[in-house]
Amino acid sequence: MKTFKLGGDLEVNRLGFGAMRIVGDGVWSEPKDADNSKRVLQRAVELGVNFIDTADAYGPAVSERLIGEALAPYASGVVIATKGGLTRQGPVKWAPVGRPEYLIQQVELSLRYLRQETIQLWQLHRIDPKTPVEESLGAMKEMQKQGKIRHIGLSEVNVKEIKRARKIVDVVSVQNKYNLSDRAHEDVLKYCEEEGIAFIPWFPVAAGKLAQQGGKLDAAAKKHGATVSQLSLAWLLYHSPVILPIPGTSSVEHLEENLKAADVSLTDAEWKEIEVAAKG
Repeated sequence: MKTFKLGGDLEVNRLGFGAMRIVGDGVWSEPKDADNSKRVLQRAVELGVNFIDTADAYGPAVSERLIGEALAPYASGVVIATKGGLTRQGPVKWAPVGRPEYLIQQVELSLRYLRQETIQLWQLHRIDPKTPVEESLGAMKEMQKQGKIRHIGLSEVNVKEIKRARKIVDVVSVQNKYNLSDRAHEDVLKYCEEEGIAFIPWFPVAAGKLAQQGGKLDAAAKKHGATVSQLSLAWLLYHSPVILPIPGTSSVEHLEENLKAADVSLTDAEWKEIEVAAKG
């Protein structure tokens, strides 16, 4: 399947775009070339991407603002997902805050920057250990009732935390670190499959020894006229029908290369060989 219905009603192409890299270094401040960042976003939509993932913490606020400036009014069917719940203290510095009043403020700001009346998918960026998740998500449930949020998701959570959250809201997506060479959240993926929840892997491209030149992944990529990155993304699409990869980039050329991953096709036997190599 090349598409997935988020929350049962938002059909998106499974290969999306992550908008973390369109801001400055360290996911902080303005990009060096804002016009280029906007071109990347516009080209993504031109090429059929209709699921773009961002967060209020990217910049902070910069990524959301650029998306609003580049894409609003949005083409029919384009879904912008954003996240709230992480604060920024500088480049590469992050701290969770899940207080209801803070999250409500951030939803209002996200709507303003994205130039939307409703956030189609809002995700709790991290669970704040200082705030009961019932309070954080309870506030978002109220925002949902007001029509300011359509669907709610989570990020960096385990199965127990998802089950706890689902007692408060309907969780339609989970965003965890996951790729061919890092499958620590395999149990979360399986739970999402069983429950029809979208699984959005951040850091979707394989890294480390598996991705090195001359390895199994590199050899398979060359055999099929693809790059290691394309093969990594293609494996995610093959591995589970609920996976929605969101590779990010600040380059139009790299964007176009990533999206060609949807056309990479290996046999079940070839994928099995790669998985064996990954586990080894």
